Amino acid sequence: MALSVSEKKLEKRLRRQVGCAIMDYEMIEEGDRVMVCLSGGKDSYALLDLLLKLQEKAPVNFEVFAVNLDQKQPGFPEEILPNYLTSIGVPFEIIEQDTYSVVKRVIPEGKTTCSLCSRLRRGVLYQYAKDHGFNKIALGHHRDDMVETLFMNMFFGGTMKAMPPKLRSDDGDNILIRPLAYCEEKDLIKYAEMREFPIIPCNLCGSQDGLQRQTTKSMLAEWEAKYPGRMDSIFRAMRNVKPSQLADTSLFDFNRFEVKGGKEAALSSGNNLADLTPEKNWLQG
Repeated sequence: MALSVSEKKLEKRLRRQVGCAIMDYEMIEEGDRVMVCLSGGKDSYALLDLLLKLQEKAPVNFEVFAVNLDQKQPGFPEEILPNYLTSIGVPFEIIEQDTYSVVKRVIPEGKTTCSLCSRLRRGVLYQYAKDHGFNKIALGHHRDDMVETLFMNMFFGGTMKAMPPKLRSDDGDNILIRPLAYCEEKDLIKYAEMREFPIIPCNLCGSQDGLQRQTTKSMLAEWEAKYPGRMDSIFRAMRNVKPSQLADTSLFDFNRFEVKGGKEAALSSGNNLADLTPEKNWLQG
């Protein structure tokens, strides 16, 4: 079926945004073996679909391989992803790992399961990538996810961090990329409907109420409705950080300032207040 004018514009916009993110952060290079983590949700389907389209005309040669982790959730439709991936001719593997039972055993009834579930899932996928020689792991997080994570960490974790478009894993063995970093969730919803992806809902944690992310998402949605363009402005701010205008002494040396004439205004050589002489230690009584 031929695409409408609006559908063509949507696809072109998403392809351009993914291409720009890849170039801006050098996500994919010649000879890369990219493992695309496919959950069965709209975002990862869109990620795989758009990477395949870009692969056809990309200035570099790279491999795309889809991986899904079957966490053995009750009622999970095991046939959907293999059938879909086979139909589009994408090499793939379904990893079977019963993380569902671990989560249900460890997390008390009524408590949110996302944190542990995500941690277990990452461990399995990271190890698979290392064992099979994939040097890039592509995740389906989009712009809205990144903004929401920024506020979640500020509100609930007391730290200013989000999801970077490109990241080295904590163990240093994997490079994670988020090619959808510039894409808006509302566009990905439309794209999933347009492409008729066989969406698989997450019955383990996606349906839980009262999650911090849901609370943050609702707050940001209200802001966006009242002040259109607010989400885009926040995301631009994440790319335009001024460490000297914040308060982290590990990112900016607040102790060594010089006035215009060159006189030192601060003589301390470090951040440890205990090292200051008594007359310079403001914590003295």
